[in-house]
Amino acid sequence: MSGEIGERALAEARRWIGTPYLHQGASFGAGADCLGLLRGVWRALYGAEPAPVPPYSADWSEPGHDEALWRAACEHLIALPGPQGHAPEAPGEVLLFRMRAGGVAKHLGIAGAVGARASFVHAYSGHGVVESPLSRPWQRRIVARFWFPKEPR
Repeated sequence: MSGEIGERALAEARRWIGTPYLHQGASFGAGADCLGLLRGVWRALYGAEPAPVPPYSADWSEPGHDEALWRAACEHLIALPGPQGHAPEAPGEVLLFRMRAGGVAKHLGIAGAVGARASFVHAYSGHGVVESPLSRPWQRRIVARFWFPKEPR
């Protein structure tokens, strides 16, 4: 399922580079967090978001150890096989990260380059939307990989 939809998703994500970081933001050029970036890419691909996003705090899901983001990704995206820490195989894959051991998965990015110079586009606090090297420490944090569907579910 990679191909065209993945390339389109990556091109849109890269278009957002330079957008400032804004918690709960999802506006091109004005502000976005990692979920907001993904929401913006989804809107560009399909025209509208798949579901309303309730307000969330910076520590969202942590107190109850609720994998809300993972569950939503499984509902709207196509899960890819592979163990945790598995590097992306094609540009445009959606990457879900666990930022610390024992914490919930709550960071998202979109695979850019793959292979030896792997990268990903994400909205990162203090940096905004950037394309970062997908270094070993980042790869180890990947808990799941997904494709955008050909059509919204």
